[in-house]
Amino acid sequence: MITTEVRRHSTVLVSVTGTLDEDAGAALQRALDDVTADERDLKVDLHGALSMDADGLLHLLALHRRAESLGLRVLVVGWQPQPQQFMADVAGIRGRGSATGERYAVAGFRRLIELRAQSSRDLVDFTAGWLPRA
Repeated sequence: MITTEVRRHSTVLVSVTGTLDEDAGAALQRALDDVTADERDLKVDLHGALSMDADGLLHLLALHRRAESLGLRVLVVGWQPQPQQFMADVAGIRGRGSATGERYAVAGFRRLIELRAQSSRDLVDFTAGWLPRA
């Protein structure tokens, strides 16, 4: 489950709590539905997002891409250990405390993450087809 809180004062603030997963997409996309010309920035606060999977990462990347297409600068803050480590693993960055959150805004890095997250999700979907059904 995911909840978002949006405050508009030249900055759109999206606070994420819960699990950033497949169900997060619609809530994240609604956060930008009413953006006006007065808004310049999108700040995504992940302090309350304690876990994330490949689908959640793809939704976060889609939000980032949509915000940029609306002319918003994007800042993602509050990376918790599991989401930060998951993103580092997807990107192939090893080691504790890697500064993945700060590197998130780099377009090439974002594309790398997107490709690897999609591959990760495709692999899970593929292997799920081989598992016996209960």
